[in-house]
Amino acid sequence: MRSPIFMAAGLALFTSKILADSILSEPLSSQQILPDNFKPPQVFQNVNLLRNTNLEKGYVRETVNVVIENVDSKPQDQYYIPFSADVIDKVGGLEVRDKKNPGPPFKTEIVEYDPYSPTQFFRTTIPQPLSPKSQLTLSITYNILSTLTPLPFKIAQIDRQYLRHTFSTYTPSAYPTLKQKTKLKFSTPNVPDAIGGSPEKQGTTFTYGPYNDAIPAGALEPASVRYEFTKPVIHATLLERDIEISHWGGNLATEERYWLTNQGAHLKNNFNRVQWAQTERGFGYTPPTSALRELNVPLKVGSLNPYYTDDIGNVSTSHFRSSRKEAVLELKPRYPVFGGWKYSFRIGWDANLKSFLRVLKTPEGGHALKVPFLEGPRMGEGVSYGKVEVRVLLPEGAKNVKFETEVPLVAVEETMHRTFMDTVGRTTLKLTAMNVVDEARDKPLIVTYDYPFSAAFRKPITIFLGIVAVFATAWGIGRLDVSIGKQS
Repeated sequence: MRSPIFMAAGLALFTSKILADSILSEPLSSQQILPDNFKPPQVFQNVNLLRNTNLEKGYVRETVNVVIENVDSKPQDQYYIPFSADVIDKVGGLEVRDKKNPGPPFKTEIVEYDPYSPTQFFRTTIPQPLSPKSQLTLSITYNILSTLTPLPFKIAQIDRQYLRHTFSTYTPSAYPTLKQKTKLKFSTPNVPDAIGGSPEKQGTTFTYGPYNDAIPAGALEPASVRYEFTKPVIHATLLERDIEISHWGGNLATEERYWLTNQGAHLKNNFNRVQWAQTERGFGYTPPTSALRELNVPLKVGSLNPYYTDDIGNVSTSHFRSSRKEAVLELKPRYPVFGGWKYSFRIGWDANLKSFLRVLKTPEGGHALKVPFLEGPRMGEGVSYGKVEVRVLLPEGAKNVKFETEVPLVAVEETMHRTFMDTVGRTTLKLTAMNVVDEARDKPLIVTYDYPFSAAFRKPITIFLGIVAVFATAWGIGRLDVSIGKQS
């Protein structure tokens, strides 16, 4: 029985042909250039704003719920979100939605007007322009990577680790704000330093405000907190993820290549292996550490044939647990990854293609593939990715490729990839995203393509003709007369 979800997804993609074609045929540009003297028009005001900052992981997760009001005499549909110039290139996963009416995120893009300006902007377009004096509740979510700094920068091997987060108690806004509040959520109540503001402390939460006086646009109130985070700050500068489809073998092969680093505090002294072995044994208790000990990679149920290699070769310190309910690949690096250390490796596994692919009822032989955009480790301390490149290698002869994903992309490329016994090569869809976090694991990637019946026999025919050519060549060579002298 064909899944209704796959059918609906495939049909939706076909109906959005114009949008998909424009994405695949034109280079993406995430910036809109504006005049150097640009300032966001003061057509909105923030009636009430609540910002929640989550510091429970190794990156900053911001959620801003704000009630905006159109104070202009005309309908307005463009809302600007400011960031400092040194932070905007570290912002990822920014989504703006109508909080009261769940639906797809609004169109959001970076605007560029002066590369030397200390403030840059994202611009979001409200689908239905907001009429004068009307209000709308926006939910703005985004992640900020690589801004948490260890303090002190160097610690001993068994010391606790502390991170510093610098922010403004006033939420940066391009518009005046009548009332606002900021909340910070930590993973531990151990917060020895809080500079700026007068937060209300309750357990693992700090609350700044409420500020009931009107705050002008662009106003900032610097503050910082230093809190315990004795966990690795895991960051992948690059992740290359290949998804290869084989119709003949009924297999979906996945390989991921990681370039990891720990952005936590560096070691004050040289690494002491004896001391590390003592903490590893722990006598029933394993103390917390800022070093990366292991990685747990949940896979789809039914995954098989996993492998784990690094620059040296196969890594035997791994374990694969598979059952009817779960499949987990447990990885242990060759050495503990302390702050400033790096570790690169690759993992891969196979899966039954039927679990991810559905055949669409189209005369062209349509297929719909649904896979996670990102899999990888799932860790309590979180994992961030500076750059993610996902390649989907379709079978030879696939055409009319379209895709859909909620992950913001910076580049899309369609190329040909040649492998063993290919003739023209396999159609390959390459998607590139920046500043991604492990929460993208739950976001699907849907790819539809046409695979005609004749294309399925391209490889068998190629193999058959190749074998015939070999035998014909051998027969022809055997018929040659290579003897020396005249024939009698």
